[in-house]
Amino acid sequence: MQQLRSGLAVTAQGATEVALPLGRILVEMGAITPGQLVAALHLQSRLNARIGDILVAEDWADRDAVRAALALQSGHALADLDRSPPDPALISRLPARFWAVHGLIPVRRAKDGIQIATADPQGLDRVRAVLSEVFGPVQPVLADPEKIQAALAQACRVELAEGASTRVPAHLSCRGWTPGSRASVALAAVIGIVLLTVAPLASLSLASAAAMLTLVLFMSLRLTGALAQLLGHGYLTAQPATAQPAPPGLLPVTPPPRGTDRPAPRLPSVSVMVPLYREKEVAGALVRRLSRLTYPKALLEVLLVLEEQDETTRRALARADLPPWMRIVEVPAHQGLTTKPRAMNYALDFCRGELIGVWDAEDAPQPDQIERVAARFAEAPPEVACIQGILDFYNPRTNWRARCFTIEYAGWFRVILPGLARLGLVVPLGGTTHFFRRRALEALGGWDAHNVTEDADLGVRLYRGGYRTEMLDTVTFEEATFRPWPWVRQRSRWLKGFMVTYLVHMRSPRRLWSDLGPWRFLGVQAFFLGTLGQFLLAPLIWSFWVLALGLPHPIGPLVPHSVLSAGITLSVSAEVLAMLIGMAAVSRPERRFLLGWVPTLTAYYLLGIVAVYKAMYELFLRPFYWDKTRHGQARPDEPEDAPVRAGISGPFRARRRPASGGS
Repeated sequence: MQQLRSGLAVTAQGATEVALPLGRILVEMGAITPGQLVAALHLQSRLNARIGDILVAEDWADRDAVRAALALQSGHALADLDRSPPDPALISRLPARFWAVHGLIPVRRAKDGIQIATADPQGLDRVRAVLSEVFGPVQPVLADPEKIQAALAQACRVELAEGASTRVPAHLSCRGWTPGSRASVALAAVIGIVLLTVAPLASLSLASAAAMLTLVLFMSLRLTGALAQLLGHGYLTAQPATAQPAPPGLLPVTPPPRGTDRPAPRLPSVSVMVPLYREKEVAGALVRRLSRLTYPKALLEVLLVLEEQDETTRRALARADLPPWMRIVEVPAHQGLTTKPRAMNYALDFCRGELIGVWDAEDAPQPDQIERVAARFAEAPPEVACIQGILDFYNPRTNWRARCFTIEYAGWFRVILPGLARLGLVVPLGGTTHFFRRRALEALGGWDAHNVTEDADLGVRLYRGGYRTEMLDTVTFEEATFRPWPWVRQRSRWLKGFMVTYLVHMRSPRRLWSDLGPWRFLGVQAFFLGTLGQFLLAPLIWSFWVLALGLPHPIGPLVPHSVLSAGITLSVSAEVLAMLIGMAAVSRPERRFLLGWVPTLTAYYLLGIVAVYKAMYELFLRPFYWDKTRHGQARPDEPEDAPVRAGISGPFRARRRPASGGS
C-alpha cells in the first residue's frame, strides 16, 4: 500500500498529477485479481460504463473498496455520513430534487469550501457551476450512494414526499377530486334514480339507448384494433416471401439489407422500479426471477420501492440476498396517501437511468427484455416516449377464472392494443412492463399520485403531450387473479380509476380534442365510455337476450320491432366478436388448450357487475383508496423458468402431468 501511495503524486491542493488507473489501484490493494480486471476492461470496451461500476455490478469488488481506491486516485477525502450528518441549512439552499437527481448532498463547511458528498466526482463536475454560484468554492468528498440517499431522504422528508404527491399539473390530476367537486356527479346519479322511480319505462328506454351506444363504441374500438393487428401481423394475410418468419411475439422481423455494417448502438443506462407493498410471499421469488436478466448489470439498476411503514416487505427483503445492482428505496408517509404512483414518483428522483421501466412484484420478465426495449428505443423516432410489453400469466391452469383471465389479457395485449398502436390511437398502458424515455416522463410530471389507474391516465397524457406508445414483442409473466373476491377488488380498483381518469381528461372536452385530434379523441371516448358502460349497463344489455328467445321484455312495447331486432343483432355480434378475438389471441400452440374456454367469457364477466358498483361507491367515498391485490397466492402450474430459459416471446408449454401419483 505504501508503494501504491508513493506512485500517486499528489499536489498540495489535493489534485493528482499522475493518477494510476482505478483498476490497477484495486489490484494493488488486493481488492480484485488481475483476471477480474482484464474481464472488466473487456466489458468496458463494449459498455459505456465506469470500471468501478462494472466491478461492483459483477460482484468482483465491493463498493467500499472501489470508493477507497477512488479516494487514492483522486485525492478526495472519504465522508462518513453516519458520524457527520449533513447540514440541513446547506441542503435547503437548493431544491431536494436537485440533490436527489444528481446523487449529491452538502455535508459541512471546510476551509477549502463547502464539502459536497458524492459517489461520482465526474457527476459533481457537471453541475459544479450551479454549486459554485450558490455556495462558492466546493470540495467533493466521497460517500456511499445509499448513505447519500438515506441522508437526503431524512433531511428532505417532507419536501420529497410532498413533491411525489403533486408532480402532475393540477388540471391533469385527480387530487382536486374533493367532496365538493363530486357533488355534480352525485346529483346526476340522484336525478337518474328519481327518473327511474317516477318514469320507469322512459328511463329504461334511455338506459337501453345508452347501453347500445356504449356497446357500439366498445365494439368499434375492439374491431378496429383487431383488424389493424390481424391484417398487419399476417394472421389473415400471407407474409412476404422475403421476410423472415415472425417470432411468436407481435411484430415480424425484417433483416437489414445485405452489406449493411451498422455499428451496434450504445447501450443506455436503465432503471427499473418495482413497487412493493406487503409482499412477503413474492419477495424472494422476485429477486430470483430478476436475477435471470441478461442486460449488462453495470448499466442496470432495479429499485425495490416500499413504504417506510411496510415492515412485512422489509423483513422479507432482509432475508433475500440482493445483488449489488438492486437497492431499496423507502417512501416516507405523507397525508395518509399510500399508492403505487406516489411511490414511483418518489423513487423517480433517485433513479440514474436514461430509460425508466416498471415491473410489478410478481413479474417474471423475459431475460432479454431490456435489450429488446433498448434496441427499439434506439431505432424509434423521438416522439415514441413509451414502449409497452406484453403481459401473460404463469398459472393459467389454476382454475376456470385463471383461464379466462389469460384469454382476456391475450386478446387485449396481443390483438387489440397492438392494433391501436399501429393506427396511432391512444394506448392505455398496462400496470407493468412499460419503459419510458426519462426526459419525456419527467416532462409529463411522472404519474398522478392520486389515480388508482395511473397507467391508463399516463397513457392518455403521453398522447396529449405530443408523444406516443409502441408495443413490443417481449413478454412478462404474472400471476392471474383467480379467486372471486380478489378479482372483484382488483377489477373495482381499475374501474374506479377509469371513471376518475375519464372525468379528469373530460374537464375540458374542447382542450382534449385540441390535444389529441378527432380520431384519438373518439378512441378515448370509445375506451372509457365503452368499458364503463359495458359493466354498468351489463344487466340491461344481457336482458335483451330474452327477446332473442321470444320472451317478453319491458321495453318491447315502447320501441319498433326493427329497433329491437337491431339491438338483439348488436348484442349477439358483440359476443361473437369477443369470442373471435379471444380465439385469435390463444390460437398459438402454447395457449391452444384455452380455445375451448373462450365461449365461457360471458359468465366470467358476471362478477364485473359487483366490481363496477363497488367502484361507484368508492368513487364518492374513497376515491384515492388503493385496494391492494395480494400476490403469491398461486403455485405456478407451469414451470416459471420455462419461458425465461427458452427465451420465447409466446407463452410456454404446459408441464406434462404424471400418469399416476403427484399432485
